[in-house]
Amino acid sequence: MSATPVPRPALSPTRRSTVTRYRDRAATDRAALDDVLDAGLICHIGVLLHGAPVVLPTIYGRVNDTLYLHGSTGAGNMRAALTGEISVAVTLVDAIVYARAAMHFSMNYRSAVIHGRPVEVTDPEERLRALRAIVEHSAPGAWDTVRAPDKKELAATLVLALDLTEASVKTRTGDPSDDPADLNSDAWAGLLPVRYAFGTPIPAPDLVRPVAVPDHVVARIRTGEFAETEGAISPRR
Repeated sequence: MSATPVPRPALSPTRRSTVTRYRDRAATDRAALDDVLDAGLICHIGVLLHGAPVVLPTIYGRVNDTLYLHGSTGAGNMRAALTGEISVAVTLVDAIVYARAAMHFSMNYRSAVIHGRPVEVTDPEERLRALRAIVEHSAPGAWDTVRAPDKKELAATLVLALDLTEASVKTRTGDPSDDPADLNSDAWAGLLPVRYAFGTPIPAPDLVRPVAVPDHVVARIRTGEFAETEGAISPRR
């Protein structure tokens, strides 16, 4: 007899995480947040640095209800993230929406914005879990095939954990939304799907001997070749 699944917590509808424009595009299901984070490769972190806002791109990893970030212990932006609230955004573009009127051009997208106060991860086991998650997020299967971080590298690395409870998810799908008066226009309208694909692996020039492309890289190529996504072609909401 299988165990009863543990319910996932819903996204916290706080003032800053509540979608106010196009509310019908918002999702409160926690699985929707997981889907966006798991599909993205890069996040953008918004922090206050020397009294001014700074937005920085970085890689990330997710373990259950926690987002992990890492950087150099000497990086001012990472230290600044520990002094207050931050925002983290992940966006995926599924299609460019061509309309009959300039102001109705749009994009089909999936986006997530997370708010919160990150904490420094100091437990050695959790630090390794976090770093593994970050590597495995972009390169699944790679962690177990390469050298693990040594003491010097770990000492120079700051690992942050951000709870995923306070977040918003917003998506747009489907066709152009033109005004009825523009429907007789001769302008072309429709969707230009956006595809993400991995290319042919390029070996490092300083490999000491010929090494076959690992199975996990081959698998990444196959699973990473996204066809026209459902979000790009499903009926507009």
